[in-house]
Amino acid sequence: MENNDILIRLRYALDIKNKDMVEVFKLGGVEVTKEEVLKILTKAKEESEEEEVVEDENHIKCNNKMLESFLNGLITHKRGKQDPKPEQPADTEPVVQQKDHVNNMLLKKLKVALQLTTEDMLDVLHDGGIVVSKGELGAILRKPGHRNYKECGDNFARKFLKGLAVKYRS
Repeated sequence: MENNDILIRLRYALDIKNKDMVEVFKLGGVEVTKEEVLKILTKAKEESEEEEVVEDENHIKCNNKMLESFLNGLITHKRGKQDPKPEQPADTEPVVQQKDHVNNMLLKKLKVALQLTTEDMLDVLHDGGIVVSKGELGAILRKPGHRNYKECGDNFARKFLKGLAVKYRS
């Protein structure tokens, strides 16, 4: 699943308005205009094998850094600005270095932003059409490199976002 698709689904699930999207990006440290948000929230044209990939002036590709900044801004938007602790470094490096870990980061940051407990997350996943155990969810929420870490697949993340839409839009 592409980052733009994640933002589109997340915006729908949480019913975030365009002006709020601009504000959330700003809280995350990325300056975008309302017009740029609309370009980010459009799906890229499907590319065939024969055609060259053509940049579309009506579409902006969302990279991992931009998605992470949006999720950080969402945490700040939902929970308020938090002062850094004295022993905590002021500027942290991005969590996502690889494409593989985007979905794991998405679940972790949404858990924090929406103040979800493990049971809440299991309910959201159930609403999305997937049943998992606490252990499986815990493995997905672990840091990469931990011996019990499990990579979160696109289908799992898609079902989670679908469950959020069911929970917050009904």
